[in-house]
Amino acid sequence: MKILLLGYMGSGKSVVAKQLSKALQYSFVDLDTAIVEDQNQSIAQLFKTKGELYFRSKERLVLDSLLEGSENLVLALGGGTPCYGDLMQKLTHTPGVITIYLGAEIDTLTNRLFSQMHTRPLISHISDKEVLSDFIRKHLFERNFYYQQAHYKIKVDQKPVQEIVREIVALLF
Repeated sequence: MKILLLGYMGSGKSVVAKQLSKALQYSFVDLDTAIVEDQNQSIAQLFKTKGELYFRSKERLVLDSLLEGSENLVLALGGGTPCYGDLMQKLTHTPGVITIYLGAEIDTLTNRLFSQMHTRPLISHISDKEVLSDFIRKHLFERNFYYQQAHYKIKVDQKPVQEIVREIVALLF
C-alpha cells in the first residue's frame, strides 16, 4: 500500500508522514527530498535555474518511480504536486494508492509559514504577514479543487501530530 499525504505547504505533510510511517512500519519518503537527491540541487535552486516546468517534469518522474515500487510506503507530496496535469486523477485511480488531504485553516498556514518564507520559493518574495495570508487564501482556492479529490480529508488545525496519525490509522485500518 502507498499512502500519499497531500495538502498546502505548511500543513504538516512531511512531519505527519514520517510519524505515520513509523507507526505502520512502512518506508517514508518526502517527495521534495527525493527530487533534491535525484537532481543534486535544492528545490529553490531548481526553480531558479531551470524553472517550474522542469521541476514539475522531474517531480513526476521521481513520483512515478516511487509508485512503481512494491514496498509499503508513506509519501509526503509537495504542495503543488497533485495540481498539475492529470496527476490527481491518476493518483486517485491507481490501485494500492490512498490519498489523504491534510487540510489547515489559512490562519494556521500563515502562522506556520511566516517564519519559513525564506526557504520556500513560492513565498520567498513576501515580507508581510497580511500579504502572506492573502497569497495563501488565493493560492489555496486555486489548488482546493485538486486537494478535495483525495480519498480522505483530515483537518489538522490545533491537533498534535500523534493525534493526526491516530486518525489516519483509524481511517485506513
